[in-house]
Amino acid sequence: MVETEIRIFDFNLRNMESYIQEIGSFQPDVIGISLRNVDDVNSLSQESFLADYLSIMENTRKTTTVPVVIGGAGYSIYPIPFFEYLKPDFAISGEGEESLFQLLKSLETGDSYESIEGITYLKNGKVCHNQRNQFLRSLDLELEPELIDFYWQKSGMMNIQTRRGCPYNCIYCTYPLIEGSKVRNLDIDRIIKTMKDLAGRKISYFFFTDSVFNLQPSYNEALCREIIRNKLDIHWGAYFSPNDLTYDMLALYKEAGLTHIEFGTESFSDRQLKNYGKHFTMKDVEDVSDICNRLEIYHAHFLILGGYGETERTLDESFENSKHVENSVFFPYIGMRIYPNTRLYQYAMKDGIIEANDNLLFPAYYIAGNIDYGRLKERAENTGKRWVFPDEDVVTVMNRMRNRNRKGSLWHHLKK
Repeated sequence: MVETEIRIFDFNLRNMESYIQEIGSFQPDVIGISLRNVDDVNSLSQESFLADYLSIMENTRKTTTVPVVIGGAGYSIYPIPFFEYLKPDFAISGEGEESLFQLLKSLETGDSYESIEGITYLKNGKVCHNQRNQFLRSLDLELEPELIDFYWQKSGMMNIQTRRGCPYNCIYCTYPLIEGSKVRNLDIDRIIKTMKDLAGRKISYFFFTDSVFNLQPSYNEALCREIIRNKLDIHWGAYFSPNDLTYDMLALYKEAGLTHIEFGTESFSDRQLKNYGKHFTMKDVEDVSDICNRLEIYHAHFLILGGYGETERTLDESFENSKHVENSVFFPYIGMRIYPNTRLYQYAMKDGIIEANDNLLFPAYYIAGNIDYGRLKERAENTGKRWVFPDEDVVTVMNRMRNRNRKGSLWHHLKK
């Protein structure tokens, strides 16, 4: 049996100098680089991370000649443009676990890697990219001790995934591109074991990182009943869609530890929800917010103002309807980041916002009409509700609370 040693280097924990030193001391046979985000997805700052990724690649090439494989969510949105920009030896889009394993086997044995799903590679100077047709249903959810300590200290919670894939068709979203549109629930026993192991390390707050947690009620019920049956003394939160949620469902989730919900609501206008490709209405938003208040579950609504189809009329509807949502925090973003292979991309092309040759690696936004940012903030203030706009410095406040060992979600402290 061939022994394999894997070392994880996290740039949140260490710097470029130590990265170069690690390569020199470890002498790896292959280097994998995972790219989580392309930019900050904020139309006000539009900070791109591409220069940092290019610096990592250039320093890697200067330090070693071993094959370099890139992947991750950020890469998966633009597999060919990103490959051409960073020039790795190989890249893997979407789920990387099985494809990377197959690639490493091929590199070791000399067998062909050209049929591996999701792989991008060069052949005779031409970039070749394989589509992905198969998706995983079972994952090893073990976490590295060094990373556990860092993220528990810095974020106050640990991230766990319960499913992959999103069946919805929101006009701007990349989750179906990254994870596929077919939902695959992960093994509940493995999730429970991971949470048990982490609870043994005195970690008590979790965030389920699914694109939408409440996709399949029967699975969610089974997971929550297992949390209760195993007497896990934990708290958790997740991203939810504001539809198909009943009082009984949320009561069960709360019994299993649900403390906070982040709703991907995007608008408080029914017209705009339809423009965005949403599958719920403002009444759903009001109803589920009311249930959360009755159950004393913290909840926030994340919004997009000035996206595709936004008008003064729909903005008026959103600000007016926000008055009906009690005891919440609203996080509005301005405009929509345009990504390839989305419906928004087609709309932006049609409306002349982007050109056909724009690969969109660098930020481009669809911002409807003459959006006056100052006026938006003024109108939000007039609703009497708590709106947290992108340029408000809440990080300092949150970090101060983190330094006092506050765990879990902290945005509920921002409520009026």
